[in-house]
Amino acid sequence: MESMLNKLKSTVTKVTADVTSAVMGNPVTREFDVGRHIASGGNGLAWKIFNGTKKSTKQEVAVFVFDKKLIDKYQKFEKDQIIDSLKRGVQQLTRLRHPRLLTVQHPLEESRDCLAFCTEPVFASLANVLGNWENLPSSISPDIKDYKLYDVETKYGLLQVSEGLSFLHSSVKMVHGNVTPENVILNKSGAWKIMGFDFCVSSSNPSEQEPKFPCKEWDPNLPSLCLPNPEYLAPEYILSVSCETASDMYSLGAVMYAVFNQGRPIFEVNKQDIYKSFSRQLDQLSRLGSSSLTSIPEEVREHVKLLLNVTPTVRPDADQMTKIPFFDDVGAVTLQYFDTLFQRDNLQKSQFFKGLPKVLPKLPKRVIVQRILPCLTSEFVNPDMVPFVLPNVLLIAEECTKEEYIKLILPELGPVFKQQEPIQASNMILLIFLQKMDLLLTKTPPDEIKNSVLPMVYRALEAPSIQIQELCLNIIPTFANLIDYPSMKNALIPRIKNACLQTSSLAVRVNSLVCLGKILEYLDKWFVLDDILPFLQQIPSKEPAVLMGILGIYKCTFTHKKLGITKEQLAGKVLPHLIPLSIENNLNLNQFSSFIAVIKEMLSRLESEHRTKLEQLHVMQEQQRSLDIGNQMSASEETKVAHSASQQIDKVFNNIGADLLSGGESENREDGMQGKQKRGSLTLEEKQKLAKEQEQAQKLKSQQPLKPQVHTPIAPVKQTKDLTDTLMENMSSLTSLSVSTPKISASSTFTPAPSSGLGMMFSTPIDNTKRNLTNGLNANMGFQTSGFSMPVNPNQNFFSGTGTAGVTTMSLGAPPTMSNFSPLTIPPASVKQPQQRPTDMSALNNLFGPQKPKVSMNQLSQQKPNQWLNQFAPPQGSPVMGSTAMGTQGNVMGQAAFGMQGNPFFNPQNFAQPPPTTMTSSSSASNDLKDLFG
Repeated sequence: MESMLNKLKSTVTKVTADVTSAVMGNPVTREFDVGRHIASGGNGLAWKIFNGTKKSTKQEVAVFVFDKKLIDKYQKFEKDQIIDSLKRGVQQLTRLRHPRLLTVQHPLEESRDCLAFCTEPVFASLANVLGNWENLPSSISPDIKDYKLYDVETKYGLLQVSEGLSFLHSSVKMVHGNVTPENVILNKSGAWKIMGFDFCVSSSNPSEQEPKFPCKEWDPNLPSLCLPNPEYLAPEYILSVSCETASDMYSLGAVMYAVFNQGRPIFEVNKQDIYKSFSRQLDQLSRLGSSSLTSIPEEVREHVKLLLNVTPTVRPDADQMTKIPFFDDVGAVTLQYFDTLFQRDNLQKSQFFKGLPKVLPKLPKRVIVQRILPCLTSEFVNPDMVPFVLPNVLLIAEECTKEEYIKLILPELGPVFKQQEPIQASNMILLIFLQKMDLLLTKTPPDEIKNSVLPMVYRALEAPSIQIQELCLNIIPTFANLIDYPSMKNALIPRIKNACLQTSSLAVRVNSLVCLGKILEYLDKWFVLDDILPFLQQIPSKEPAVLMGILGIYKCTFTHKKLGITKEQLAGKVLPHLIPLSIENNLNLNQFSSFIAVIKEMLSRLESEHRTKLEQLHVMQEQQRSLDIGNQMSASEETKVAHSASQQIDKVFNNIGADLLSGGESENREDGMQGKQKRGSLTLEEKQKLAKEQEQAQKLKSQQPLKPQVHTPIAPVKQTKDLTDTLMENMSSLTSLSVSTPKISASSTFTPAPSSGLGMMFSTPIDNTKRNLTNGLNANMGFQTSGFSMPVNPNQNFFSGTGTAGVTTMSLGAPPTMSNFSPLTIPPASVKQPQQRPTDMSALNNLFGPQKPKVSMNQLSQQKPNQWLNQFAPPQGSPVMGSTAMGTQGNVMGQAAFGMQGNPFFNPQNFAQPPPTTMTSSSSASNDLKDLFG
């Protein structure tokens, strides 16, 4: 690596030294900066050609430098002859101005070390291109080394030389005298230009007379730089010491032969014996056949043979040569037209530019870039011609590399991007640019896209022309992937929305929706949900095409894997918008079916997503509930442990109380313990106990912390308490007692019901001999009723419902102390019983519900049956002994609570069949009774 750097450094140093030594002190350096040595040209390739720029304008030029060191070997008078010859040629070239002659931009300047002048930018001489690299730097540029001439370049180059000679011969009346590949220069654009007027001969006759050109005799003693190149010189120069315009045509024929033969001349000339060589050459030329010109294209072969003819008058003149069919090639004609473009009017130019796209594919890229592109871009200054030139420029840009595009084309397009006048031309320019937008966005740097290209697109969206808006909307999706996201979001999308809302054209509105639908994939999901979808609801028109466009955007957003619509958006905004649109009268059957299909798909997705969410929430709630139950069970276990600990503490305190009551023995023992504590000594058993406790504590510390386990709650199974045994025992004790029928007093008697019985619970007549029951609750508890008066209507059933007439009033009383149940006897009516005081049952009334006002017997007799029965109905909503707790329905007094004792209608035989309404849970009823009475 270091060796390569050193080599590069030495090369640059050498080149710089050569340039410095060659140009140092020359006046040319005051106005021009001299660059790299690129080529050589002129007679004997004596002129070195350098790149250069003008200091004031930075205009590119070529600097021709003749280093006087090349002629140090000559004597002074020879040096002077050489210098004079070189000066004469440059001065003559400076005076002549023609497109086919090399243009001099700064005249010849002489210094002590060199001669120098400046011309238009130059690529190389034809001799360099054909392989003659004399007087070139040691490191030859690859551009020259690998340069190959295309057929169109060769044809048009030779045509240009012919046109230049035609100008000299016809207009200037001058013979060039040294037409050689060294004096044909290829400029930067590839055009062939003539230079080297060192040996030119002007006509000695006045312009109106036949031109006559004096000729000097060949002097072999002169330095080679003072003589023309004999290999391209016509025979008459040497043999007859005469010259004319035909002599230059012979030289043109020799140059054409060399071009088609890799730079080799048709004859080799011995400069030491020039006359003998030309005599031999003359003989060969007289017998020149087509076989000697096989390398020359057939269509020009005969013309070259004529140019090389020995007789000057047979040779075609320059004007005739420009018209031969060989130069009618379409590429050569196209290039020739470009060279004369400045002479054409706008109509001719427009016609030419319209047909140019058909010709460009036939031309080599180098020719297009070097020759055609500069001519096209120069027409951008003419606004009327831009719409005709621009398609060709963009066509060339497609074939260029990105670097070539940025360097050669983009700088020229900058003003065109911003052109808005005239209106018609501006609209055409917009259309052309929009059609090639992918090319512009691909090869244009991002900064230029943002500053030049996208503003033009925005201008097209806002253009008054519907055609331009439609085209712009149609092509935006094709290059949407090349637009940066901020520009699309903040500039492009708002303009598309405005175009859709503000236009009066249905086509523009539909194309806007289609455009939005196609570029959705390049947008962010939330931008679409928050900006694009709400915009759809603002569109005023309801044409079928517009509605289908709206549906398309919804469907694209809904089905796109990157975008999607949330279920909240579906339920709250999308479906409420789509469903009314689906029933628009303008829609046909297929369009309606499309709407319904999308709506169904959305509903299906909405249902599945929300169902999944609810199922997941349900599972989570169940898991949380299970965890809470587990925590509650753990808490209950902890409560049990705390309760057991409190019981142990109570036991300890009870033991302490017992010890205190026991007397002196415990006191002596306590004194002994205190004495031991005071002494601070422990027994062996106590120490062993302490050691075990420490080990146990250490084990507990080393164990992993307990984690709560989730327990599935199991509902406790309530077991029904079997009261059969207790009931049977009480009944057996009752059967051993006697039955009597005492006389019932007015306050504690009732009229027996007829044998039809009660409609609610009893279906058989009541047997008075079997009225004794036990309540079956507790052997230590009992109720004793002193009297029970119930007026009965023979036509009505008791306790059968709300509409059943029955007992009007009822007085219950409970004595302070209640003995066990005793057998109740109902004496016959004839037997008189001692007067008994009614038992006070107000305590139970307070338990079962709000206390009813007491009424007298007279009031009872005056009340209707329904009113009498309603006395027992509890207030609505009050916690009375209902059917669930007491096992009865419609009976407010709760027969099960009283064991049905004291009621003459209750007969043990009636229990052969189950009551109509039973207790829903015997265990819960038992518990309720325990709460009430226990």
